[in-house]
Amino acid sequence: MATKEFPLVPEDVTPVNTQHRKICTALPAPESVPLLERLRAIEPRSMGGQPPILWDHGTGEYMCDAYGNQWLDFSSGVLVTSSGHGRPEICEAITNMAKKGMYYAYAFPTEIRAQLIEEIQGYLPEPLKRIFLLTTGSEATECCIKLARTKGMEIGGKKKSVLITFTNAFHGRTMGSQFAGGIPGLKTWMGDLDPRFVNVPFPDGYRQEDVSFKVFEDALAAQGIKPEQVCGVMTETFQGCNATLMPATYAQELRRWCDKNQALLIFDEVQAGFGRAGKAFGFQHLGVVPDLAACGKGISGGTPLSAVVGTEELMCMYGPGEMTSTHSANAIAAAGALANLQVIKKEGLIEHAAKLESVLKEGAASIASASKGRIGTHDAVGLVCSLQCRPGSTGTDPDSDLAWNVVYNCYKRGLLLFAPVGVGGGAVKICPPLVITEDALREGLSVLEEVFKELV
Repeated sequence: MATKEFPLVPEDVTPVNTQHRKICTALPAPESVPLLERLRAIEPRSMGGQPPILWDHGTGEYMCDAYGNQWLDFSSGVLVTSSGHGRPEICEAITNMAKKGMYYAYAFPTEIRAQLIEEIQGYLPEPLKRIFLLTTGSEATECCIKLARTKGMEIGGKKKSVLITFTNAFHGRTMGSQFAGGIPGLKTWMGDLDPRFVNVPFPDGYRQEDVSFKVFEDALAAQGIKPEQVCGVMTETFQGCNATLMPATYAQELRRWCDKNQALLIFDEVQAGFGRAGKAFGFQHLGVVPDLAACGKGISGGTPLSAVVGTEELMCMYGPGEMTSTHSANAIAAAGALANLQVIKKEGLIEHAAKLESVLKEGAASIASASKGRIGTHDAVGLVCSLQCRPGSTGTDPDSDLAWNVVYNCYKRGLLLFAPVGVGGGAVKICPPLVITEDALREGLSVLEEVFKELV
């Protein structure tokens, strides 16, 4: 499904002036249109899918243009700016590193790399010990795939190279990560698919009502996959199309199955990690610890930085120079990420996200009630929520038009969401910076409820 482009013709909208939102121009702001049009003319169309705000500056849970408008941010960019926009600690860390003349180091040792790795180690449960710093979440999931295949073939030769992932999963936009993903529409460009990537139903209780682990085993058997062929199982804590945690009992059965069959358990924590789910890692809700985890987004402080965390054995399978990345632990990115993690710890943002979860769930339930059945399911954990739109009051088919109109109308009221995601583009995601106040969260949820009431 192609995402709609938001119109660039300025439209007069009702002015907004509250504690958290301010809209004082037509939208998009007329002065911004020439640059927005230039970008549409010189970039790939794929870059034109977000609400047409010419970002200028931000602070905390707010994003502003240069023309007097302020949006309450329910996007965190795309679940990235967990400690808020414009954090002085992050700005200062980045500036100081640049002033030092340290903006690139490849794999040569730096003090900032050591400091960041040691900070991340403080979040890790045993037996996760080692950290490999990379650039994007896709790069991190690709690394996990590589390590799983390497270990599997070390144990059982080429036949032990099947990676199990889940339907509707999103693991990135590079080739390997999209082979692993579970969204058919993202794979059409690939031609023939790799039979060593196998999807099974994700136990979300909505599109897959049976959440028993028997579904996992039956799905493998139906596809002719024997346990001894499996090198690893990779899953998101909650999928990009929703905010439903994998059931803890299912995750624990999966951990036992992986141990029994010498397969790695991998969690893609790119969205969930470092506080978004109300814990340092989403898997801590499930009572299991993976062998590997891919991290990104919230770890980064807005800089291009991701990480793979894993056990001593797995992270040391490759020797010196055999597993590197051109911009791994870029000094400026590492400085920003370190400052971000220090803010998260100092201000108790993980605990804050857990505290506000009940407010988010309450608001989502009220919005769903106001939707007259057009929200098929709503779920939330920590400070992430998904409202999955459907065309009627029954079924699970996505309604991308309703979801898009919700995002567009919120934008005109000073509430910023990123474009709909998930199955068929039918999910509206709520994921504000973790610094958001309860008052601001409630105001944003009330705007969403008003919009749904008007549209259904």
